[in-house]
Amino acid sequence: MMKYARFRNNENNHIHFGTFHEDHVKTEEGQSFELNDIKLLTPVSPGKIICVGKNYADHASEMGGDVPEHPLLFFKPPSALNHPGDPIHLPEASRVDYEGEIAVVINGTCKNVAEPEADAVIWGYTCFNDVSNRDAQKWEGNWVRAKGFDTSGCLGPVLVTPDELPDVLEVTTRLNGEIKQQGNTSQLAFSIPHLIAVISTVMTLERGDVIATGTPAGVGPLTSDDVVEIEVFGIGVLKNPVV
Repeated sequence: MMKYARFRNNENNHIHFGTFHEDHVKTEEGQSFELNDIKLLTPVSPGKIICVGKNYADHASEMGGDVPEHPLLFFKPPSALNHPGDPIHLPEASRVDYEGEIAVVINGTCKNVAEPEADAVIWGYTCFNDVSNRDAQKWEGNWVRAKGFDTSGCLGPVLVTPDELPDVLEVTTRLNGEIKQQGNTSQLAFSIPHLIAVISTVMTLERGDVIATGTPAGVGPLTSDDVVEIEVFGIGVLKNPVV
C-alpha cells in the first residue's frame, strides 16, 4: 500500500529510498524531505531491464509485422537508465522514437514462476520510455545500439504497489503536450503474469529488476527541444526534455 521513491538530497547529494507523499518523501530511517529539496531518481536501480517487443497488436501492425508467437524479448543495460526530468540525448540518427510503456518491478529473487502465482512477485509498477534508434534497429539484429544507448531508458517517477492501482493500467504518451499514444494492459498480446512466467523460466529475476511490457501504436520521432511525457494513471508523469 505504498508509493516509493528513490531520490537525491539536494543539500548533500546523498541518495535515499522512501515513501512518496503529496508534498514530501519519508525515508526508511524516518527523515522527511520536502519535494522542492530533492531530485527524484529512477525509483529502482535494476540489475536487468527486460523489454518486450510488439506486445500490442496495433503497434506490431504499424511496425510492419504481426504479434510474434512467443514474447519478443530484448535487454536495455542499466547504463541506459535516465532519471525523471533529465534530458534524453539523441544519438546521431535520422530517426529516434519515443515508446511509452508500463513497467513492472520484481520484488525478490524468483525462478520458474507459475503464471497463476506471478502477482506475488510484483513489487509495483512505474512508467517507462523505451527510446529507440530506428536507424540502428533496421540493420542490427540484436538491437544493442538501437535500444541500449545512454539515456534511452527513462524510468519513473515513482514505484507504486499493485494494491494502489486499478486492475487495468492505462498508459498515455504526450509529445509537447499533444497525445500521441494511448493503451492499456487489457490490450497486451501477452499478459503481465504470462511475461513473468516466461521470462523467469529463462533467467532468475531479482529484486528491482524491470520488465517493460511493450508500447501501443503511435510511436514517433523525437527532435531536439521536444518534451516527452509518459503517464500511467495512478502512478504519475515521467517527463524528459530532449537534446
